[in-house]
Amino acid sequence: MVKMVLTKTCQANLPTKAPNFNQQSSPMNLLAHAFLSFSHPEILVGNMISDYVKGKKKFAYTPGIQKGITLHRAIDAYTDTHPATAKAKVYFRNHYRLYAGAFVDIVYDHFLANDNMQFSDAEAHAAFCSHTYKQLLQYRGAMPGPFSNILPYMHAQNWLYHYRYKEGIQRSFEGLVRRAAYLQSSDAAFNSFNEHYEALQACYNEFFPSLKSFTIHTLHKLINT
Repeated sequence: MVKMVLTKTCQANLPTKAPNFNQQSSPMNLLAHAFLSFSHPEILVGNMISDYVKGKKKFAYTPGIQKGITLHRAIDAYTDTHPATAKAKVYFRNHYRLYAGAFVDIVYDHFLANDNMQFSDAEAHAAFCSHTYKQLLQYRGAMPGPFSNILPYMHAQNWLYHYRYKEGIQRSFEGLVRRAAYLQSSDAAFNSFNEHYEALQACYNEFFPSLKSFTIHTLHKLINT
């Protein structure tokens, strides 16, 4: 469980209601990858930039960041093959077929943001987000251009925190559709999210403790090799 002391700055910035979003939309499932880096700075960087690093470009980074990239890919593989994820995908598959898993990733971040076993309350979640941005910004110069370019927006608009809100999930769904080929609307996904909210939360509850244990074990091996 991640516990941090909330600074006065975090308290001042803590939203008291669902946030207003501008046209900038966040990418998918960043919160879980940040959380599962367990405050290791280079692991965090690699975990967050992995989708922007292709092939042998991985080896241009420090060993610690390389391990974060490897961890990200292990997390993705574990998530994609977990039985709970297969059940959650059912609620999105009719309309979105192969993209169902991408919607489930976003849904998992919502439940993680509201999971009192991981963040004791909203203030603990806000503190975690603030600490994550601080670590990432220190490495901005070493990041791939696309991620480096979105990081200031992520920080200013506090994307990691906004996963708490259904409106934040709706915006993430919309962003996914804009980036995906052949998808026209996220309305069906958001309707399904609301209609099957309790069932999707049950999938998360079944899935996340095992993912956390898997990640701790995998990270331990990576750090010690």
